[in-house]
Amino acid sequence: MSCKNCISKSNGTPRGCNNNGACTSNSCNTFTVFDWLNDIAAPHDEPTFPFCEVRFKNGRKGYFKTNSILLSVGDIVATQSEKGHDIGVITLLGELVRIQMKKKNINHESKDTLSIYRIASQKDIDVWQISRDKEEDIKIRARKLALKLELKMKISDAEYHGDGNKITFYYTANDRVDFRELIRLFAREFKSRIEMKQVGLREEASRLGGIGSCGRELCCSTWLHDFRAVNTSSARYQQLAINPEKLAGQCGKLKCCLNYELGTYLEALKHIPKKEIKIKTKKGIAVCQKVNIFKRRIWYSYLDNPIDWHELDTNRANDMIQANKKGAMVSSLEEFAIVSNKENENNLSLKSESITRFDKPKNRKFNKLQKHDL
Repeated sequence: MSCKNCISKSNGTPRGCNNNGACTSNSCNTFTVFDWLNDIAAPHDEPTFPFCEVRFKNGRKGYFKTNSILLSVGDIVATQSEKGHDIGVITLLGELVRIQMKKKNINHESKDTLSIYRIASQKDIDVWQISRDKEEDIKIRARKLALKLELKMKISDAEYHGDGNKITFYYTANDRVDFRELIRLFAREFKSRIEMKQVGLREEASRLGGIGSCGRELCCSTWLHDFRAVNTSSARYQQLAINPEKLAGQCGKLKCCLNYELGTYLEALKHIPKKEIKIKTKKGIAVCQKVNIFKRRIWYSYLDNPIDWHELDTNRANDMIQANKKGAMVSSLEEFAIVSNKENENNLSLKSESITRFDKPKNRKFNKLQKHDL
């Protein structure tokens, strides 16, 4: 989205990245929407899809009826809510909205769908701006009140509705929390209607954002919407060390990126022998020591000599295993091992050079000539 979507200062400058609209990408890359149907004209005899996508704080989105109002992407609009109205920014129009609603199982023919009231007036924007500026102080005050009541919960965010009459508090908790007394305190303190919404640890991280161990912004706060289950088996298939500190993200759960390349690894592992399979040779039994999945290389060593590794092609190793299953026994690992060119070059250089090559006396005549030239 463009910088106008994160404006929160009274002077109109973006508050988030502090580039003040001067970034080269013209975007903060937070749930960026690309309208790939923008240059394609709609059929003249088919009406425009009467819904739009509206973005609110921290990537929260909703779908609303346009009510035949002439709208454009980037317009600030007043939308219908349960009680009162909210303020958001239009991010998508047309047929792509139909696709998004179908993807999220939202029935556009339902009577419960909400509508766009109007394009926001300057008064609407001013009230919205004042409310947004108070959210950080309200969040800190709410945390203090929750600590005072000794509730085992963490308030991660506070969000005002556009009309300033309702505050939604997002919190995380391991167990069920009785916050009835807390809501009474909030209502007296903030003079607004209060809604408490529990979110998961992953959703909390996506709302707050941050920088991952890769040095980039968190996937869940920039583009990732669906949080799929991640297991430790994903790390094992990719030959990663099972280190909880390195495998966990900022939410405390296993990193979502462990699933990104899992399919490629599983496809490659189909052609690689299992590590627990031993190869019987005439020279002895060989066990697997190391596997390079994408180079399709596997290293074996004899049981009685585990230090001496032999590099084999995975196809050759599979042939040896199949021969063992048929009752045949291969001669040795050395017969099928791959000898790298670097090792040969190193061996040749060691053999060609003498150990005493540095013991020769210095060429004093050459040094004298250099001094004479100076």
